[in-house]
Formats: sequence, structure tokens, C-alpha cells
Amino acid sequence: MNMRQTIAEIVDKHLPDSSHFVVDIQIVEKGPKKSLKILIDADHGINIDTCALVSRAVGEEIEAKELMDTAYVMEVSSPGVDFPLSFRRQYQKNIGRSLMVVLANDQTIEGKLTAVDQRGISLLTKKKEKGKKAVEESLNLPFDQIRKSIVLVSFK
Repeated sequence: MNMRQTIAEIVDKHLPDSSHFVVDIQIVEKGPKKSLKILIDADHGINIDTCALVSRAVGEEIEAKELMDTAYVMEVSSPGVDFPLSFRRQYQKNIGRSLMVVLANDQTIEGKLTAVDQRGISLLTKKKEKGKKAVEESLNLPFDQIRKSIVLVSFK
């Protein structure tokens, strides 16, 4: 088992409940110190107190098991809005928000996320034809065709 998997298992063990989940573990070596970035999320959002509790518990276990051989900096946070959606659970909690989706064929589609199921997502997009009014169209996109999805932030 590699270091990322080991740390992911430790983090998973210290999450408050099953509504919380690990999104990503990044170990970056910059100079003499390693940087350990742990991204966690929850079905109904995450708060700083949860990040602090997880950080403390994970840090203690990493130290007790002597997993890091050099000094390191650890950051536990939620993925920002610019971090791509990775799990169906993340799509589920973003229903009603606008997404930018990059497909496997490099096509980019923007639309409002309206539904999520086992196979993929549904986006409500606006299709504009020359000289005509924009028409809303629902697109079903299977997960295996999605390369990357990012939530679009609106300040309207």
C-alpha cells in the first residue's frame, strides 16, 4: 500500500460520520519539507471545526506511526469551488448550480445541474441559434464521458 492510500485510510477513520468523505490526498515534496494536503467534504457541506478535528487526529496518528520520515506541513480543508468534482456525492450536493463540464472529446458544456444518478448527470443548457431566441435543452452526460466538472460561481 502506498503512502497516499495509508493516509486516506487514516483520514477516513477519523471523519465524524458517513456523510463525510475523503476527496483527495496530495503529498508534495518541496525542498526539505513535505506538504501534506488533505481534502475532505460532506454531503451537506463542511466547516472549519471538522477540518481542525480531523487535522489533529490524523496528525497524532501519523506521528505515532512515524509515517513521515521528515518534517512536513499538513493542511486539511474542503475542496474549493475551483477544484473539480470527483464523486457522485459532490455532484448531488451541487444540484441547482451551474457547471462547466469538459468531456472526453474536449468539448466544453456549461449548464445548470438538474439531476444525478448512477450513470451520469443531467444539465440544462441554453442553445442559441442564429436569429432565434435561446432554447433550453436538457443533456444527459454519462460519467465515463466526463473528464472534468467545475462549479461556476455567480455573483449575480
